[in-house]
Amino acid sequence: MNISVLDWAIIIAFFVISMLIGILTSKTAGKSAKEFFLSGRNMPWWLLGISMVATTFSADTPNLVTDIVRKDGVSGNWVWWAFLLTGMLTVFVYAKLWRRSEVTTDLEFYEIRYGGKPAAFLRAFRALYLGVFFNVVIMATVLLAAIKIFGTMMGLTPLTTLLLVSVVTVIYSSLGGLKGVLLTDFFQFFIAMAGSFGAAIYIVGLPEIGSLGSLLAHPNVSDKLDLIPDFTDWNLLIPLFIMPIAIQWWATWYPGAEPGGGGYIAQRMLSAKDEKNAIGATLLFNVAHYALRPWPWIIIALSSLIIFPQVSDLQEAFPHIPADKLGNDLAYSAMLTFLPAGLIGVVMASLIAAVMSTISTHLNWGSSYVVNDFYLRFMKKDASDKELVMVGRLSTVGLMILAAFLALALSNALEAFNILLQIGAGTGLIFILRWFWWRINSYTEISAMIISFVVAVYFESIHDKLGFLPIPADMSYLKLLLGVSITTITWILVTLLTKPEKDEVLLAFYQKVRPAAYGWKKLLDRYPDQQAEPGQLPMEIGLMLVGSIMVYAALFSAGFWIYGNTVGGVIAGVIALIGAVTVIKGWKKMK
Repeated sequence: MNISVLDWAIIIAFFVISMLIGILTSKTAGKSAKEFFLSGRNMPWWLLGISMVATTFSADTPNLVTDIVRKDGVSGNWVWWAFLLTGMLTVFVYAKLWRRSEVTTDLEFYEIRYGGKPAAFLRAFRALYLGVFFNVVIMATVLLAAIKIFGTMMGLTPLTTLLLVSVVTVIYSSLGGLKGVLLTDFFQFFIAMAGSFGAAIYIVGLPEIGSLGSLLAHPNVSDKLDLIPDFTDWNLLIPLFIMPIAIQWWATWYPGAEPGGGGYIAQRMLSAKDEKNAIGATLLFNVAHYALRPWPWIIIALSSLIIFPQVSDLQEAFPHIPADKLGNDLAYSAMLTFLPAGLIGVVMASLIAAVMSTISTHLNWGSSYVVNDFYLRFMKKDASDKELVMVGRLSTVGLMILAAFLALALSNALEAFNILLQIGAGTGLIFILRWFWWRINSYTEISAMIISFVVAVYFESIHDKLGFLPIPADMSYLKLLLGVSITTITWILVTLLTKPEKDEVLLAFYQKVRPAAYGWKKLLDRYPDQQAEPGQLPMEIGLMLVGSIMVYAALFSAGFWIYGNTVGGVIAGVIALIGAVTVIKGWKKMK
């Protein structure tokens, strides 16, 4: 495709502004490690919320959604829509608890909730396991999307793409710290939204498609439009809807959708001005992430079924794309090649923004683990702030290099998504309960972490080769179900068979964080002088359910309007509006 001078001007201007933000915030970020990783704990809810949205608006997300829609239709998106329940639980139950903890990273939590060498081991191991291993895998999937997008649209080689994205992102991430990332995310979010909506509107009007009505009526598309899978087809209903909505959201761990909050979501909550701002930030994130953003991607994915109905059509149209990078997820960037001059510059800038906002967040988050939870805690406890910032900047560069190398070896974003879900299967309930059940200890988490990884490796690499009780391809969800069951049973047994944490550790945690006392009564009964925190847990869970209904109603309302179902759009919109009023009132009442 031909990129005009105007397009290049837009793209270059985007790069320049992103780098300037990093340079301008570098002086403040270099003052201390807490300033570099938490922006002085003084950030407003709206900036943090938009940053969360921008981070999860990674370049691999439209590719992932396109892959899902082309294979399983619109209803296939429940595999990630179900995580809204996790998100709303974080909003109304856990956001304020995280802010009260006053830790620098969510891994520091381990040594205020648990005690002794097991807690120290857990913190050190997960600093490297999550901060390096998991983090590099996630960044590699984002970079893989960038390789496919820029290879398709601009004809760039994988190496050229990686150099272009990596150098600029590393510069502003390492210079500006979290504040640089937040401000760049704010700028990049609006570019990304303009690009996705503009692209969807233009593509629907292409001569090959004609109009929105023609798109929805096309035989390649008409059977892909259901918002919920056909309840009479259990082969689709179980993996696409029942498993995500009944099990996956609470039982699995996935970055950005951790049960109980965690990772870079926790980092944003910890950097908020106060508890109310932490709650507001996560609420804004969940509304925008699930209700505002999906439909432009879905429309482009559906349009691709008309122009590129098969993967072979993509291969024929883009013969220069390496064979191992061909797949249904390539269809998103293939559709963007039809955009005109000017708009292509905005869309290219938006896609670059999507890549860079996600990578920059993961670099800062992963670096915070390396610095705060490994280097400072276990290698040099007396390190100065200047030294910690330097180590943070060096680890930022190192993580970027590792992710770039791994990206060259990957081929499919959906495949990586499923592997990460399997590795985290069965651990999610621990992250929900550890704030409210005093009996959970460090061995609970260590056992869950080990067994979930072993089970994931077994099902992904060993089980099918053994030929023992083979799992049919259309029932692959059984791997996740078995992983959740085996891991959950194991950690519950370990919890009950090992000693609880020492009373002084548990009481110190309870007094600091002040969770609702329901699961702490057995401990607190031994100390009559300790005041039990009544909490507002029933109201908070009620708000979580109302908030989830509100967002799903908004998502469905948009879908109904797009489909031409005016009555359904109005009804769902009214439900969303009532939910919004209820949620805002509840937010103001929360203590």
